[in-house]
Amino acid sequence: MFLAAAMIASQLSSPSADRLLATVEKLASFPTRNSLSSGLADACEWIATEYNAIPGVKAELMKFTFPRGRRIPEDTPAVQVVAVLPGEADARVIVGGHIDSLNLAADAKTGRAPGANDDASGVAVALECARLLAGKKHRNTLVFVAFSGEEQGLLGSRALAARAKESGWKVLGVLNNDTVGSSMNLEGQSDKSRVRVFSEEGEHGSRDLARYVEWLNAQDDNGFGIKLVFRRDRFGRGGDHTPFVEAGFPGVRFVEVLEEYSRQHTQEDLPQFVDKDYLAHVCRANLLVLEALAMAGPAPTNVRIVRDQAHSTTVQWDGDPGESYGVYWRETTSPTWQGMETAEGAGKHTVQGVNKDDHVFAVGCLPGVPVEAR
Repeated sequence: MFLAAAMIASQLSSPSADRLLATVEKLASFPTRNSLSSGLADACEWIATEYNAIPGVKAELMKFTFPRGRRIPEDTPAVQVVAVLPGEADARVIVGGHIDSLNLAADAKTGRAPGANDDASGVAVALECARLLAGKKHRNTLVFVAFSGEEQGLLGSRALAARAKESGWKVLGVLNNDTVGSSMNLEGQSDKSRVRVFSEEGEHGSRDLARYVEWLNAQDDNGFGIKLVFRRDRFGRGGDHTPFVEAGFPGVRFVEVLEEYSRQHTQEDLPQFVDKDYLAHVCRANLLVLEALAMAGPAPTNVRIVRDQAHSTTVQWDGDPGESYGVYWRETTSPTWQGMETAEGAGKHTVQGVNKDDHVFAVGCLPGVPVEAR
């Protein structure tokens, strides 16, 4: 059944800023969660217990190996948390953040590394989303992850992406939340009303996912929006969505607009510098996407524009007559979708007064990610 973006937003439960901050504070209370420390396993045990306390959610302590390499002196046993809220279908939506922390000025195994914003904030977002989405019936399966080994080269996400590929998972989207809890920096700059979403172009559909994230949040009348950045990640840096993108899955990264670099990978990454209300807005931005993709049907195929000369545009596609579809459009220079109409009948729809020369069109199985017409 189709639910409009505004209707989905109106039915969402509100994230708890206090509960989000409490998760950040708990994770930051471990002396370190460095991937080479005993604190990582302890933190994973705690977060798995929190997930298993949510009705319908089953958390796994995923065991694997950190291979010798960057910041890993030798092959090392590893663990991360993968929690599943089953749906009626086998398609999956993944959301997470990395649970490991880093202090470049301290001993990896013993040095203090609170990692409150980087990235207890992202782990808190995924956990809060699980709490708010549990107890509902969803078409698709939701997967919540506390990745480890991020600071050593995206090792945990590489392990899970490989598992997803080998197991034939159908992944509708990966939402990576990394450093999403601060709305200002020490330069005096502040942005409390947006979060950045990074994406790259490719057959994997990550750019399409990013545009849909922006579209959904633009329909939510809460004064908080998405700043799209058309790059894989910050310049010269990386995140846990990338291994999934490299495996052919659509993935994006959420990150605050104004990072404070002196509080990354240092002992100054403390909970008192996390803006809990901003973090709650970021959580809601994720929640809106998760709720939509959890209900999405199979994407349309063979989406195409009828090649006639007209001031209006007719779009055709192959799909299921039992599903509802939306036709989206934007000017060729616009980074975001500018309009959408619900299709009158399965397989064909004409958008009056919008020409095919100046615009890009797409079709989505509501409320799923639109597929661009060719």
